[in-house]
Amino acid sequence: LRLLPRQRYLRAERAEVSALERKRNVLCCLITRILKVEKQLHIDNLVFRVIDACQKGELGPGLQFLSFSCHSVDVLSCVLHLLNQGYLRRQEERPHVLEY
Repeated sequence: LRLLPRQRYLRAERAEVSALERKRNVLCCLITRILKVEKQLHIDNLVFRVIDACQKGELGPGLQFLSFSCHSVDVLSCVLHLLNQGYLRRQEERPHVLEY
């Protein structure tokens, strides 16, 4: 019987998963904050505003990031997550417009 040292890549994977979860949480909060103010917004405009806020570091109070890298795929994934959770909804006559 031989004991093997703990695998380092497992710790790296956990750190990456944790970082991705934090990123998703920040993006979801940012999407919600923008839509609370705007009430409704075209999905393209929402994606642009979220990416712009991330690049400028305007993530809101308590989030101390100089800049936060995100892509449209990240934002759209969070939008779908929030739609499935019931926090956002689409207008029936205009499904490309999101409402809070």
